[in-house]
Amino acid sequence: MIRSLAGVLLAASGVLLFALELRPAGYAVLAASIIAGFVATRALGKDIVLIAVGMVIMSLVPITTDISISHMIEMGAAMIGAVALPYLLSRYLYRERAIRFPIRTHQRWTKLEKFWLVLVVALGYLLLPVYMIHSGVYENWPAASDPGAVARLFLGVNALGIWDELFFICTVFTLLRRHFPDWQAIILQAVLFTSFLYELGFKSWGPLLIFPFAIVQGYTFKLTRSLTYIVCVHLLFDFVLFLVLLHAHDRSLVPIFVY
Repeated sequence: MIRSLAGVLLAASGVLLFALELRPAGYAVLAASIIAGFVATRALGKDIVLIAVGMVIMSLVPITTDISISHMIEMGAAMIGAVALPYLLSRYLYRERAIRFPIRTHQRWTKLEKFWLVLVVALGYLLLPVYMIHSGVYENWPAASDPGAVARLFLGVNALGIWDELFFICTVFTLLRRHFPDWQAIILQAVLFTSFLYELGFKSWGPLLIFPFAIVQGYTFKLTRSLTYIVCVHLLFDFVLFLVLLHAHDRSLVPIFVY
């Protein structure tokens, strides 16, 4: 019971910190999650601390789609810290190797895995223009009108996609599955994943799109145990997102979408 409470409080803290941007309340609930974790088991409390470290670091910077160089440096530094510090604490303070980033698994991708990569592009093509343009949320991203801005937008979209997998899957999901059944750990990380991207700019009915994506990414990682594969999935989806953003701001660019 206490173990489940710790997980629910952790997920709730993400909603408060990111989706609702209620920082004081979010920190209080996050602290309660840590306490409940330690009451349940010392190991759970320690792992929630690692997750909390990353969440707090990200909560200290503006989570926006601003592609100015100064903001990209600021947010990029926070993203690096949010992944690196939990890893370093686990590795050198806890003396564990719980957090891993399995880039090379020496396993060939199956036909189903290759088919899923193609299907992800197709789903992105069908869903993202309808969502971004009809809801108007594309306006949460800046219009990239010159080559430098287009390059920064492309870099930002891809860097964030990679970070999502490093933190929410390889860190949050990997730590939580040591204490919860996989399906529960997948749902908990998906709530945090969705809350973060909601604050970033995926408003309106974005959670109905992001939450299932986060669930599938967690389950895919459980099956493949490959960071490389889930990053490829995410970056293919994000490439379609990048093209949609260009088109949404200037309908004469990339006129290939149906919405």
